[in-house]
Amino acid sequence: MAPKKKGKDEEAGYKLELRFGRTKANLKMGVVGLPNVGKSSFFNLLTKQSIDAANFPFCTIKPNEGRVQLPDPRFEKLCSMYKPKSEVPAYLNVTDIAGLVRGASEGEGLGNEFLSHIAAVDGIYHMVRLFESDEVTHVDDSVDPVRDLQTITAELCIKDRQYVDSVRAAEETKLKKANKKMTDEMTALFDRLQELLDTTKVLSKQEWSSFEVEKINELMPRLIGTKPVVYLLNMSEKGYITKKSKWLKKVFDKINEMGGGTIIPYSVEFEERILEAQANNDEAGLKAIEEEGGKPNLEKIIRTGFNELNLINFFTVGEDEVRAWTVYKGATAPNCAGAIHGDMEKCFIKAEVAKYTDFVELQTAGQKASMAGVKSAGKYKQEGKTYLVEDGDIINIMHNAKK
Repeated sequence: MAPKKKGKDEEAGYKLELRFGRTKANLKMGVVGLPNVGKSSFFNLLTKQSIDAANFPFCTIKPNEGRVQLPDPRFEKLCSMYKPKSEVPAYLNVTDIAGLVRGASEGEGLGNEFLSHIAAVDGIYHMVRLFESDEVTHVDDSVDPVRDLQTITAELCIKDRQYVDSVRAAEETKLKKANKKMTDEMTALFDRLQELLDTTKVLSKQEWSSFEVEKINELMPRLIGTKPVVYLLNMSEKGYITKKSKWLKKVFDKINEMGGGTIIPYSVEFEERILEAQANNDEAGLKAIEEEGGKPNLEKIIRTGFNELNLINFFTVGEDEVRAWTVYKGATAPNCAGAIHGDMEKCFIKAEVAKYTDFVELQTAGQKASMAGVKSAGKYKQEGKTYLVEDGDIINIMHNAKK
């Protein structure tokens, strides 16, 4: 993670972090991996959609986009307290990207097109197949997750190296025309990027200075390796429940060798069985699954993707509507007003803020949900333009915009 920015922002009370990528609320996670590792089946699980998930390479050509409701017990609690006419949860945007193969960076298997789809998302679910099956083919005829990890990561690094080389050449040409030389700092940055990519290191997991983050965001915003990555290890149902696989330790070691990252073992097969039992209201089936000892990981995967994109939620509440709003971590109160409506940000006066835990704890039993207890406890705060909104804040925006 990049270091904190210092200077005027910090003096004004900000605690912003410099990070790679866009600072928006509508960010996307892309599902990436070899063909036939379970990407489209996983996407179906997330979005409850029904897209093609056939047993042959490149079944998915164009990226499929969807959104999945963010699991949030706080939102559910607020809805149960207010019983509003309208409930609007937060969502995570997810894109299912066609499977990559060896040589994708040189155009193999429509690789250049698929790599451009990866460059267009903001974070990556890197799916790795650990299960073996005679019924599901493998592009290399045998399952080897370590090799597969190396294949995909190497293709992404080769593409990034081509990108870095082209940007460096363009910068050198521009400076030469102006009779200038590249600074030592910029030369060191390009050299470091090229070295890391040549050794197949994940850029997002390295330590970077503020200068390096700023320059990469400015000159190379489409670098794939700077995107946050979550590794999803798709196991067989039996292997997931028993937590046994000959590949687990080897895959963990390989990921750590490449720079480390968030790793979540799960099983599409197991999650599908849970989803089917829930859809059929099969209480006996759900109880049997619970007794087997396996725990679903789908909610953890969704929440982790949301967090890796550096997103948070704030809430607006009332009898008419309870809504979870998504903003980028580091958003100010006026930014949150803008998430609701642009005019509210322009005409922002102040924000009335209650912490979620205070709000829940200070309700009076048997009475309608209200801010009365929070106010009487002195925990209903009025905040100005420099207030950094925290995850879970309950906010009422005061403004003088026309209705």
